[in-house]
Amino acid sequence: MTPPKTIGFPRMKKERGEKRVFLPDFIQFLTRLGATVYLEEGYGSTLGYSFDDYRQGNEAVRQCSREEAFRQDLVLVLRSPEQEAFELLRPGSCLISMLHFPTRRRRVERLQRLGVDAISLDSIVDDQNLRLVENMKAVAWNGLEVAFDVLEKRWPDLRREDGYPIETLILGTGMVGKHAVDAATKLGNVERNNEHIAQGGPGSVAVAAGRNVTANPRTMEKLMRQADLLVDATQRRDPSRPVVPNEWIAWLPEHAIIVDLAVDPYLLEDDPPVVRGIEGIPQGNLDKYIFEPDDPDWDKTVPPEIPSDNRRTTVSCYSWPGLHPEACMAHYARQLEPLMEVLFEKGYNGLSPDGGYFERALYRGTLRAWLQSGQYGPRPR
Repeated sequence: MTPPKTIGFPRMKKERGEKRVFLPDFIQFLTRLGATVYLEEGYGSTLGYSFDDYRQGNEAVRQCSREEAFRQDLVLVLRSPEQEAFELLRPGSCLISMLHFPTRRRRVERLQRLGVDAISLDSIVDDQNLRLVENMKAVAWNGLEVAFDVLEKRWPDLRREDGYPIETLILGTGMVGKHAVDAATKLGNVERNNEHIAQGGPGSVAVAAGRNVTANPRTMEKLMRQADLLVDATQRRDPSRPVVPNEWIAWLPEHAIIVDLAVDPYLLEDDPPVVRGIEGIPQGNLDKYIFEPDDPDWDKTVPPEIPSDNRRTTVSCYSWPGLHPEACMAHYARQLEPLMEVLFEKGYNGLSPDGGYFERALYRGTLRAWLQSGQYGPRPR
């Protein structure tokens, strides 16, 4: 693929609560790189933007059908399109999205079958293997904000009956886990925390555990029995095995809340299968992210072959940053701008692992880099 000339922005066909779109300033930035931008009709309307807000008199910004948006040299959409939308992509074009190559084998196979190049936003990493397109802070803070909202309804002013601080057990000490520690000790919201301090509240403490603890049932039982919040911020080496089996959930107090920040899916048909880090919990979205133990929707998102007898109130959202959509998309635009400069200069096939800083990072996010990495091998037998 030579340096791209056009880029398409289809609307995300997701739940009604998913309102995120790239903002007008980012669209105008792309035209300054020489791109002709094609926006699907209605793009941005979920956030109150019209086509005129995007175009701003710039003839390089054009309105089009959904099919035409998917037929451009580059196609940029935050969350991966649905299966049928892949068929709209033109062979030789490049899809840029959160594609999650390590846990979406069938998606990788579909891209190969269609002859479509791809860059997975979640695989763009620097020389220290740190993601360059991420909103981990929003994942942690938005998830913990919702969890403390729920807890505050049970304990007004977040005061336990025994007067002790709220205890949060965080599983995982990566980027999300580190932000989760910060969010948990500040009650998920800085304004709420300041008011809590002014009122002389008992506060909140957080304990973070890594693999050397989560693999020890005896230690986990002790920690879970005293946890008011259990947070999954893990990145598992083996996504076919849960970190917390469903039977362990019985160790949590009845009032405890499970906070799902990892939001790995159930993909039982894959080989090997993918299961959730905390076994038997539902997966929410921007339409619904709070599940009480007796919620009838619980069984709609948990496969029947997955144990789920032990339940606690769970907050889970596949797209936690989307709770505050405009702030989220402004954040992503800042991260994407230097990467898009390189992509429009080099093109997909021109990206090299020996290029400059942003070129190397972009290359690592490509489908061809993933296929050549050795991590995508033959199916286990």
